[in-house]
Amino acid sequence: MALAVSLRKALFILLTVTIFVLLVLYWNQSVLKPQFLNSAHEKSPQSSPRFKDNLIPIEKKWTYKCAGDKCVRYHYSDVVKGEKRVPFITCSMTCGEISIWPQPTIKTAVSTKSLKFSMDDIQLRLDTPYKGVEKHFRIAFDLFLKDLRHIQRLNLPKRSEQEQETERERSANNADGQSRLLTGNAIVANDKQRSKRFQLDQRIKGSHAQYGENIGAASILSRAFSTRKQCDIDSLTVNVVIHKFSDMHLSLETDESYQINTAYEKRHYRVHISANTFFGARHALSTLQQLIWFDDEDNLLRTLSKVIIVDSPKFRYRGLMLDTSRHYFSLEAIKRTIAAMSHAKLNRFHWHITDSQSFPYVSKHYPELASYGAYSDHETYTLEEIREVANFAKLRGVQIIPEIDAPAHAGNGWDWGPKHGLGELSLCINQQPWSFYCGEPPCGQLNPKNNNTYLILQKIYEELLNATGPTDYFHLGGDEVNLECWSQYFNDTDLRGLWCDFMLNTMARLKIANNHIDPKVVAVWSSGLTNTKCLPKSHFAVQVWGASSWQENYDLLDNGFNVIFSHVDAWYLDCGFGNWRATGEGACSPYRTWQNVYKHRPWERMRLDKLHKRQVLGGEVCLWTEQVDEGQLDNRLWPRAAALGERLWSDPDDEHDMDVVPQDVFKRMSLFRSRLVELGIKAEPIFPKYCARNPGECI
Repeated sequence: MALAVSLRKALFILLTVTIFVLLVLYWNQSVLKPQFLNSAHEKSPQSSPRFKDNLIPIEKKWTYKCAGDKCVRYHYSDVVKGEKRVPFITCSMTCGEISIWPQPTIKTAVSTKSLKFSMDDIQLRLDTPYKGVEKHFRIAFDLFLKDLRHIQRLNLPKRSEQEQETERERSANNADGQSRLLTGNAIVANDKQRSKRFQLDQRIKGSHAQYGENIGAASILSRAFSTRKQCDIDSLTVNVVIHKFSDMHLSLETDESYQINTAYEKRHYRVHISANTFFGARHALSTLQQLIWFDDEDNLLRTLSKVIIVDSPKFRYRGLMLDTSRHYFSLEAIKRTIAAMSHAKLNRFHWHITDSQSFPYVSKHYPELASYGAYSDHETYTLEEIREVANFAKLRGVQIIPEIDAPAHAGNGWDWGPKHGLGELSLCINQQPWSFYCGEPPCGQLNPKNNNTYLILQKIYEELLNATGPTDYFHLGGDEVNLECWSQYFNDTDLRGLWCDFMLNTMARLKIANNHIDPKVVAVWSSGLTNTKCLPKSHFAVQVWGASSWQENYDLLDNGFNVIFSHVDAWYLDCGFGNWRATGEGACSPYRTWQNVYKHRPWERMRLDKLHKRQVLGGEVCLWTEQVDEGQLDNRLWPRAAALGERLWSDPDDEHDMDVVPQDVFKRMSLFRSRLVELGIKAEPIFPKYCARNPGECI
């Protein structure tokens, strides 16, 4: 018995010494990082329920070769024995033109050689004198890493409510500004040796239950060495420099440009990002993410060995509008939409919160609006939730633009005034026959001669501005006023003049709500009023929703207005799904394909000179939701909205037929759509999978 005990002790000591030597050797290579616990080698991606629905299946039977700048598919059994299988994405990223969406604008140079690495090799080094920029960018980088974990198919357990709340708090700018080095999911302490010991202790402790005290640590090290042997990169450092501007609020004057340069030497890969603002650096992360892909043959990430990109947007306003009145959309769905926007470099989320159908916003000062106007107690947005969405968006380079449409499109939610001694706040509510008094049921139009109406709007503007932050751009609505409604009450009045007075009064109330400061740009929808001399062109911009062939496009520019194009014949994504009413025009047709969105260049079709083109702030795709709820949201928006992203960011020259999209655009769009799917966006396919896997055959 004593001999057996002595032998066990001797073996234990020998094993302990062996492990210690291995650990010391490993310290000299790199820091052992906790992500190995979730290594793709330990757990099959298919076993993770979180990604099961979003994974693109691994195609072990096919391999691809680059021929004539196209990837050609071969059955792997027909390939020379011993030749390694090349996944489609690896071939696509190294064959032909670079696959980035939207296409960079100024300079792009990349190698065709790719390098393998692991999530665990990524580090951030941030150089900025601005604490606010540092704080936000570090969180944004953490989100970038989280997306890479999705791409690498690493298992992420479902977060608890407490973890989600912690993320909300961080997103609300409560993270400390202490200088830190981010690696994978971890924040490495300043004392590197202490960090190594802590991580190794955690690894050894964590392995006890599953593998036994010492065998577990040895197994972990074995896998670590195996992974590192496969990699081409021992460390991947992202060096970010942001020195010029400290502003954390996106405006029409924000510099969104950036540069990316990479260098590879002695198994060390360095990414150099320089930008003048947080927002430019954030766009650089979106581009960098597209330069990284998952190779399912090696179960590792890959990137190109050399990259040079100089990039800057052509248009300042690149928007997406979502109507949350006709159908309610959860915060999760809205956030998912904003996250997808950031990948396509769209930068303005126009939130059409209310309309005549429902009033889901719970005002702090006037909760009666939602009490009388929301579909249910669960289908509402509180001020805190709007603030949460705004902070979520900022970290992704997106500005929230809330809209409480007025004076038209204001029915349900406004009918409680008489009961509370405030008089009639809105007129014609639910009036029949509705076709006489509004564009679609139910009707409702604010009372322009009730001062309480303006007071309520002022308080709502104040609340929304407080939640979304300082802005130089605000949307007042202002479209489709029906003068027949008002004529029932004010038949001795100049009704168009009354409409004009209403918009000027709401602008004055907006100024009061904005700390007595006029926003630089106040937007309204195009209407009969914008064709008059009512609104001062120095303050108002017009969002043009009518057809691109309408004369108003030219008149607005000639009258000196800045414009945002949202032409119904190209950029309305709700069109083409049939009439939702038994009578009357309840739908617009036909369906706007992503090619329709992409090919629409109104500034070229209108042959605008340089002066008039400077008045075009940008454009916006619109999704009205008469026939859309949360179940269709992703595939109604994506990838069609991404087509606008490239049109407004890059605006590539149209050297082809106006109705034909070049083959390389199909290739890049198809790959971008696949990336969205990988990240949990249920984007619709642009053609059969066969066409995606055989570039050029179907076009």
